[in-house]
Amino acid sequence: MEELMFCYQCEQTIGGKGCTKSGNCGKDAEVAGLQDLLVYELKGIGFLGNEILKQGKTIDKEISKFVADACFSTLTNVNFDPERFICFLKEAEKVKENLKTQLGNLPSNAPECVNYKLPSSKEQMLLDAKKAGIMYDQTLDANIRSLRETLIYGLKGMAAYAHHAHVLGYIDEEVNNFFYKGFAATVDNSLTVDDLFNLIMEFGKVNLKCMELLDKANTQTYGNPVPTPVLITKKKGPFIVVSGHDLKDLYELLVQTEGKGINIYTHGEMLPAHGYPELKKFKHLVGNFGGAWQDQQKEFDNLPGCILMTTNCLQKPRDSYKDRIFTTSIVGWPQVQHIEEKNGKKDFTPIINKALELGGFTEDEPEK
Repeated sequence: MEELMFCYQCEQTIGGKGCTKSGNCGKDAEVAGLQDLLVYELKGIGFLGNEILKQGKTIDKEISKFVADACFSTLTNVNFDPERFICFLKEAEKVKENLKTQLGNLPSNAPECVNYKLPSSKEQMLLDAKKAGIMYDQTLDANIRSLRETLIYGLKGMAAYAHHAHVLGYIDEEVNNFFYKGFAATVDNSLTVDDLFNLIMEFGKVNLKCMELLDKANTQTYGNPVPTPVLITKKKGPFIVVSGHDLKDLYELLVQTEGKGINIYTHGEMLPAHGYPELKKFKHLVGNFGGAWQDQQKEFDNLPGCILMTTNCLQKPRDSYKDRIFTTSIVGWPQVQHIEEKNGKKDFTPIINKALELGGFTEDEPEK
């Protein structure tokens, strides 16, 4: 029987081997196909960008931002909205044409993904996605395939760090440029197992530099974190639970909810936010709600407040709270309300009004 999809990029995969009908994370075959096609486009962008860099030229920072954002969007538990991926794909085509113009004459070894033309219909995109998937070329050496995929998954992780640093205004050219070098390597048939292994070791150093960049961005923006006691029980009143990793989104929400009688709780990986001086000064950042991200479906079930997902890890929302969960930035789920950024700003009014409407918890729990 033909597999509807194939994905083995995370530890959640079925049987530890790969998801072939639908993702254990919740993504369906349609989204998986569009993600494969977007990675295929990023390989073409990577090849072109790498050739431009070889000429000693520079690449516009907005293009590099797009590459990181598009790459990040394909990471596990980030974006499940097919329409958002179609937007990424259309933008990728524009970026590719831009880079072709900047490069001039195409090298004779340009891979197929460079000249690929995105069709206008989603149906045709999904047909094309079959030849963009991981297992399409059955003649490829298993070790080469494994190393290429390892590099791609590494780039997806670095894209998350680069994205968070960028939104705070911190950019590193070496980090940006390695996305082109890395994606270009995944379509270079001249590279051996040793070449790819050495490149992955080089990537590790660049990735560490990107993590240092994000640490600098967070600490210079919000101060050096200090040990902080965190309330883990409920307080009476309207509230918003903020999940993910984006400190800027949390900060902007805290500013916009100040004085409105709304309590803000962190959730999951957002817990460390309580240690940052510029965040902990907000008195309505009252505590942490719930446990790990994988428990969100039962913890958010019929919650009398709102949830804001700023990055991964999003799971399929239950109907009992689908009307009160909001996404922003790279995150997406079909028919879930999304807070867009416009001119560098986000208006959190919809989630604020919904939280006030729901009313929140009816009484305080004993503090713990």
